[in-house]
Amino acid sequence: MHKDSKIYVAGHRGMVGSAICRKLQANGFNNIIARTSAELDLRNQQAVLDFFAAEKPDYVFLAAARVGGIHANNTYRADFLYDNLMIEANIIHAAYLQQVTKLMFLGSSCIYPKMAPQPLKEEYLLAGPLEPTNEPYAIAKIAGIKLCEAYRDQYGCNFISVMPTNLYGYNDNYDLNNSHVLPALIRKFHEAKENGAAEVVVWGTGSPKREFLFADDLADACLYLMEHYNERELVNIGTGEDISIRELALLVKEVTGFKGELVFDTTKPDGTPRKLMDVSKLHNTGYRHKIELHEGIALAYADFKEKHTAKALS
Repeated sequence: MHKDSKIYVAGHRGMVGSAICRKLQANGFNNIIARTSAELDLRNQQAVLDFFAAEKPDYVFLAAARVGGIHANNTYRADFLYDNLMIEANIIHAAYLQQVTKLMFLGSSCIYPKMAPQPLKEEYLLAGPLEPTNEPYAIAKIAGIKLCEAYRDQYGCNFISVMPTNLYGYNDNYDLNNSHVLPALIRKFHEAKENGAAEVVVWGTGSPKREFLFADDLADACLYLMEHYNERELVNIGTGEDISIRELALLVKEVTGFKGELVFDTTKPDGTPRKLMDVSKLHNTGYRHKIELHEGIALAYADFKEKHTAKALS
């Protein structure tokens, strides 16, 4: 990419998209175009086609998606499947029509089979049944990967796919019903500390293991791969290290300064037993993450306190 290349970041106000924008600007890429969902409904094909025809971006980071945790994925199954299918199909097709130089599609580690061997290698895609609670979201993301492959195969488009592990960081979603586990824990422990609560209840048994990557490290990896990776096959982006939910909760408890007890509600679902990414392909390109989990949680907690505790969270 040249410093004056026109770069469209779809989903620029989300945690991932905003991190990509920050990383681009920090590296001297200032010709960034973006639209809010109020300005451009990415589910509307004609609106997306008109936007691409008018703006003609050179590069596209497709980070726009409808996202959420176990509860949101399992409750809004139709919305998660429909919205994500429409968003990715409209953008990828418009990018082909306008001859975009390169597009990066961002998926999710939930694309892999529920009981796939660990760590998750890229070739395990479609090797078995998915985790039922987030199957609609996973199917949409798999469709996005296959769209990129198909447009490459049929039309020669340089469309690549990357699969991030669980993410957290600045501009995260802290809604207790619709957020992912780490931001939910940050909010729970913070509010428990503020309210003088005796305990914090965590969903599940605490035994599932998860890998976490700071969103700014993901953005760093995305920029790196946009400039250095041009292959058909998807690439996992993660740390290659995981931690149990129990250990994670204890870490968040320490960072937030909560002094009470930790209780696990075993009537709530655990989700996938383990999700650790095999990141050897990423490491072989020369990229490694920089921000470790304790430091990242402290950064996220500071961001949460600055942006969310000043106003009442509904």
